[in-house]
Amino acid sequence: MPASPSLLIVPARFKTGKLYTQIATTSAGVVLGSSGDFNVTRATTATRFNSAGLIESVASGVPRLDYYTSGGTAGCPALLVEPSGSNGILNSQDTATNWALGPNLTSGYVDVIGVSGNNLTVAASGSGIGSSAGALRRTSNNVALASGSTYTISFLMRQTGTHTIGGYYAAITGGAAGDLGAGFNVSGSFSSGSLFAYTGATSRIRRVERFGADVYRCSETFTMTASGTLTTLSIGPTVSVTSDTNSASGTTMAFAAPQIELGAIPTSFIPTTTASATRNADVITLSGAVSGCIGQTEGTLYAEIVAQPYNNASFPAILQVDDGADSQRFAIFIGPSGGIRVRFNASGVNASLDSTNPATLVVGQTYKIAAAFGFNGSQAFYINGVLQVSGSVTAGPFTAALNRVMLGHRAGIVSPFLIRSAAIYTTRLTNAELAALTTP
Repeated sequence: MPASPSLLIVPARFKTGKLYTQIATTSAGVVLGSSGDFNVTRATTATRFNSAGLIESVASGVPRLDYYTSGGTAGCPALLVEPSGSNGILNSQDTATNWALGPNLTSGYVDVIGVSGNNLTVAASGSGIGSSAGALRRTSNNVALASGSTYTISFLMRQTGTHTIGGYYAAITGGAAGDLGAGFNVSGSFSSGSLFAYTGATSRIRRVERFGADVYRCSETFTMTASGTLTTLSIGPTVSVTSDTNSASGTTMAFAAPQIELGAIPTSFIPTTTASATRNADVITLSGAVSGCIGQTEGTLYAEIVAQPYNNASFPAILQVDDGADSQRFAIFIGPSGGIRVRFNASGVNASLDSTNPATLVVGQTYKIAAAFGFNGSQAFYINGVLQVSGSVTAGPFTAALNRVMLGHRAGIVSPFLIRSAAIYTTRLTNAELAALTTP
């Protein structure tokens, strides 16, 4: 088995502004920093999955220990780290308030994993969610959409009967005037499709993610080709993923937590009432005398994560040790291909190692990652027991003191991660130790 780590964190114990580490010492037994515990900053409330698999609010500054409920089974918590985000859809926390119900539908309250939702029943078929008669809709959202910017619309859909298909319709005015909408089938095939051939957006990407035994998050990401304003958002059951026509009379499906946010990925639910709302980024950092947790000429990083929808264009870090300025660092992060990249910045030379198996991460899958370096010998990089790449590093040792450890972010860049554990070693573990450490 590998030697004991100098720093180990398995998210479990916390208080406002603090996330406690299990081990935080140098090789000489000196406690890292003032206490070895991570500082947590997030100046707004946010949401998480609790141990019952329900969405609940977490107070400002409190780390989010999230029980991700893929398939409806809650496991051990993981640390949820996300960037800032804003939801422009109004009354998203209760779609019975200030939302208009079409006369061809009836509705009843339903809980959708902790969020107030509407269970919609088709009373008379023949209309569609593009018309006021066949949809539940919120007008006057007035979300400004900028040309060239990327946005993501998402909502929760709960299957309450045999019907499995629903969708959304967004009315956009201004230079990009038109109808944007998508349908989603939450049966085992998880299919999705476009409802309207909207010319005001490009690069449309649709997703269906299981959030419980019968609850799914449906989302679409798109990039605007001109500026416009999203005014009305409608949701409802549809006959197929490419038609906005309501399904047959008597079919039911529940909807909750509608959201539109800037960016290429859907993030955790941001509740709103009569105004848009913002969630600040999670910033989790240990600063101070931390250079003793990793060597200047050799060392190892380890992290176990559950992959979330990510924006690989921003190269977000999972675990990074640096000099406080992001100029000299050893980091594990998401690379440009959507896989894992290990990065060394030392003595003015940059070196990167990219994963090959898997070449890209699969959302919802668990990955154990370990990366080791020895400037006088070699480096190696394992994921789930599989060697990714190895070879020589031409850079010399770190010439600046490494005085900061960051979880789930780097240099102000944050992307969604569920981090189950992280560790740092002062030495370069052997390949056999790296394989053993990362084997599922």
